[in-house]
Amino acid sequence: MAESNAPKIDPGDILGWPILKIDYPTDPQNIAGLLPPGLDPSDESDVHLSIYNFPVPDEPEFGIVTAVDADYRGEKGMFTLGYGIDQESAVFNSQELNGQPKYLAEIEYWRMGPNVRARCVHQGYSFVELRGQSTGVQPNREPHSEVEWWIKSSRAVGGAEKSYDFPPHVVKVKSDYQTVHQEGVDIDLTLGDSPWDPIARLLPIAGDVTARLCTFRFLARNITLEGPLDPDAFWPHADTIGGSRWQGLRGGPKR
Repeated sequence: MAESNAPKIDPGDILGWPILKIDYPTDPQNIAGLLPPGLDPSDESDVHLSIYNFPVPDEPEFGIVTAVDADYRGEKGMFTLGYGIDQESAVFNSQELNGQPKYLAEIEYWRMGPNVRARCVHQGYSFVELRGQSTGVQPNREPHSEVEWWIKSSRAVGGAEKSYDFPPHVVKVKSDYQTVHQEGVDIDLTLGDSPWDPIARLLPIAGDVTARLCTFRFLARNITLEGPLDPDAFWPHADTIGGSRWQGLRGGPKR
């Protein structure tokens, strides 16, 4: 048997787990209905799910990222709807500091041989579940960048209508990666009905689902405060479900 070229990690070490990257298309109007004014639909309408185990800062954080294609001032990127994570210490700091939409969730994610399993639960609702199998090594991508759009905003103390202590601003997150190992994954993906993470209802699958296990080397990450959004137009998006960017009681999914 040929020797594997997969990266080696020390037994039990959490640093070096691959990220399970899942992409699928949805109808463009589904994404358009979720974007706050100032962010625009892109020329593609894909949903991007990333399930991971990564040390933050030095203990394991299991998480799932939900993002959709979106442009800001003509620049392509992804609008991040939520980071469901199992580490409470990172939730409020991330939201307050950079507008990173983290919230508590229960994440199961592991690989055993070629088999891959994941299940993501929030408030008792299983909203993402999958069973998969590696289809083998894929060529590594060239070094590349990914851009996420977050929103930093704080409504005024006391809750006055359309009032803010810090009005909404776009935060640009540019991450540079070097892929060191990648495998394709054939998965059976189930999006469960959930009022807390309404992916199945608001971002239904409209085409082929692709998945891969990616081991990256992080080259750089820059987080910058970009331009403001119209505070009045943004107001329906100010109330959210937990720390996510899913709209709350005013105009979005009911809890």
